[in-house]
Amino acid sequence: MNPRTRSVRTRSIRRRWLPGARPRPPVAPILLSLVVALSSLVACDSARADLDCPNIGQLAREFLRHHVSQRALGAEIEERTIQSYVRRMDTSRSLMLEKEVDALRGELGGIFERLQDGDCALLTDVHDQFVARQLASENYTKELLASEDFSLDETVEIQIDPEDRGYPKTDEERKELWRRLVHFQMSNYLGAGEELPEAKRLLAHRYELRTKRLGELPQTEIFSIFLDSFASALDPHSNYLSPDAVEDFRISMSLSLEGIGVALSERDGYSVVERIIPGGAAAQLEEGLKPNDKIIAVAEDGGEAVSIVDMPLRDAVRLIRGNKGSTVHLTVLRQGDETKRFILSIVRDKIDLAEQAASLRFETRQRNGRDFKLAIIELPSFYGDSDPDKRQCTDDVERLLGEVIEAKADGLLLDLSRNGGGLLEHAVKISGFFIRKGEVVGVQNARGQLSVLSDRDERILYTGPMVVHVSRVSASASEILAGALKDYRRAVITGDDHTFGKGTVQTVTPLPPGLGALKITTARFFRPGGRSTQNDGVSSDVVIPSLLATEDLGERHQPFALSGEQISPLFGSYANAIGPSDTDSQVPPTALAELVRSSSERVSQSEDFDKVIEALAEARARDGVIKLADILKEREEAEAEVTEAEAGPIEDGVEVAATGDAAATSGEKGDELDPQVEEALEVLADLVSITQSATAHKPPRDPEQET
Repeated sequence: MNPRTRSVRTRSIRRRWLPGARPRPPVAPILLSLVVALSSLVACDSARADLDCPNIGQLAREFLRHHVSQRALGAEIEERTIQSYVRRMDTSRSLMLEKEVDALRGELGGIFERLQDGDCALLTDVHDQFVARQLASENYTKELLASEDFSLDETVEIQIDPEDRGYPKTDEERKELWRRLVHFQMSNYLGAGEELPEAKRLLAHRYELRTKRLGELPQTEIFSIFLDSFASALDPHSNYLSPDAVEDFRISMSLSLEGIGVALSERDGYSVVERIIPGGAAAQLEEGLKPNDKIIAVAEDGGEAVSIVDMPLRDAVRLIRGNKGSTVHLTVLRQGDETKRFILSIVRDKIDLAEQAASLRFETRQRNGRDFKLAIIELPSFYGDSDPDKRQCTDDVERLLGEVIEAKADGLLLDLSRNGGGLLEHAVKISGFFIRKGEVVGVQNARGQLSVLSDRDERILYTGPMVVHVSRVSASASEILAGALKDYRRAVITGDDHTFGKGTVQTVTPLPPGLGALKITTARFFRPGGRSTQNDGVSSDVVIPSLLATEDLGERHQPFALSGEQISPLFGSYANAIGPSDTDSQVPPTALAELVRSSSERVSQSEDFDKVIEALAEARARDGVIKLADILKEREEAEAEVTEAEAGPIEDGVEVAATGDAAATSGEKGDELDPQVEEALEVLADLVSITQSATAHKPPRDPEQET
């Protein structure tokens, strides 16, 4: 059978039953953005396939078969798909006019019927239209930059949100938008120190690359974009994952990969070294890569060097990565006082991305003349390798909690402010580290069947005062953990007014090799109190001002977000029992008001938070419009501050190092706590003080009652 036209068969989603529990929805393991282990590929198709026209309709039906709420392909889903596709192809809303977009929507009407018949010519035709508009944008920009009279127009301003800006209505409006974008882009090059002629060349080349890459997009990628647009039309978290996206996701979940250990970015067609990853192969070299080095060619042992200049970053990374023990030869361009070009050979190795794993630090805060030792565990994600014997965040957190106990810390701050989610079963297990036992989350599938995931391990790894710090970025699995500890009153929640608000579960179903995977929203989840986090998230007990607390950040602002729901509470077990009562580890009922009062007082006296509040007010006043003159002014002020700081403080005529004793108390320079985490730590110190005071005045227990 021709692999390009054969039917796509996906693995059925299996249920897993747990002893003493109601049947679960698919959890193998469950995660909020990954459920099925990506390493287990479909056995029925061993030959590699490519995404082709007949696959699109088949895979679309597979999405609908398992989606939590969208079960049929009707006119509404088709319209959403077209809207999502056009938005994806013109993210800045600068290529197409409003009337051209309306015409495109008309052209794409009935697209799924044509796909059912194996006709994808319309997708290719529409793609060609976007290429033509991109070429027109490139030609306009080159003509504008070629003028000898060109100079930066500091008076330009622009509505930065394309949704609020909308599509231009006339060709004149479109060209004016292009002009404004060019001036903002030029200001970035000039602000980075480029002279005007070089800035012009770099920006022109940037536009050339855009046109070139869009025009050379493989047919499989054109189909992939449309299929992913269909998936995201069902809800914001369903996706078609290309094979490359599957590999990236596997790396992010397992926190390991095989390669040279370098983080790269793309600048003006070059693959540029951003940083060297500690523990990687590149970090072991005495004379190796440095930040800002440009990698311009890649060769395998015995092979020809392949130029990666102007190559898409993903393709360049694919050439640089490789199996442990193999050697890659990099041609490096280093520009400084002098320009060097040299070849560097690196033996690839396994890279443990430890910097993205859970970490622990200790801080000291004083209350009423007493020093309190406070622990901070930062958990950036609920990561875990598909191999249970490899790295899991549950193991890391359990080990760190052991260090917290050993250090006799007075309180614990669990920082989830950068945690966007991960493995659901890991969120449930970590929740169980702080409660005796109890229901953690309810998962409801498309048929309305509810499964409850509980902590049934009576061990409590940490029983002391606890704060969970969150932000608008905290999503998914982190909302489950924060929601459970809030509902059981086991911890005080600090941070933004509420978390992101993602209350859905995704299943990833692997496809035959070469086709990637389907990530489908298959269920909703509910907190122990019965509330959904969908759209509303988890509210903070103590709200701390933050630049993230804007009107447009959160699930409710995502296109096609599902609605939130509520069910009956799931409580039933003695979650907080440390002694004979089930309230021994709860936050004291009278504590929250005092914590809010103390925090508000500190925030009102803080220059850092004054700046945050002022910035939020300015953002609301601008209503999304930014002025180039304001950006240039801010840049000048920042440069002046840097110049002043570089001189260093002067004391009695002797220059004092900026990394002196004051910095040493909180780690290396640049390792200071940000103001939000700092305030969360102050809230924890207050909580420890209140808790210890309450314990000191508590009457002793009657031993006979304890038996």
